[in-house]
Amino acid sequence: MTFEQNRARVVAAIWQAIAQSGVDLSSVPRDQQDRLVAAIADTLLPTVNQMLDEVAPPVSAEVSGDERILWEGRPFLSLTERYVLTTERVRIYRGLIGRAVDDIELVRLQDVDFSQNAGERILGIGDIHLRGADVSTPEATLRNVHQPEEVRELIRRAWLDARKRYGVSFREQM
Repeated sequence: MTFEQNRARVVAAIWQAIAQSGVDLSSVPRDQQDRLVAAIADTLLPTVNQMLDEVAPPVSAEVSGDERILWEGRPFLSLTERYVLTTERVRIYRGLIGRAVDDIELVRLQDVDFSQNAGERILGIGDIHLRGADVSTPEATLRNVHQPEEVRELIRRAWLDARKRYGVSFREQM
């Protein structure tokens, strides 16, 4: 679910709670009511995200050998998806009880970009788009990642290090 969809659900839930509470807000102008609800939603979402960080299952123990974890994260407000960047791959875990894992080998990566809309930029989140030569996962998106510019740069550096380590050179097609 996108940030805007999550925010809209929270705003709707706040309005519903106000309506069910029986509190009379008729003396407060409508634009101030809207600003109050927006402020509550914008404060509530990062708080819920921090709470999810505390209960999110760790995946750190699932790498072995010489492989090291460089970064770990998850989408904003998600408990069912986690991302791990290691010295060898980007690993995407999906699911809470059942689980699916996608691996994108760094040496097969061809491009790393990120995008943010205005709402995501305010919260410091964004999407990182990975494109590669991997047949099973040619494209992947790390959704709603905290500090996407920094994470993109971490992935780019790990990608270049992996190519150097394995002697893979980059050649553009013309």
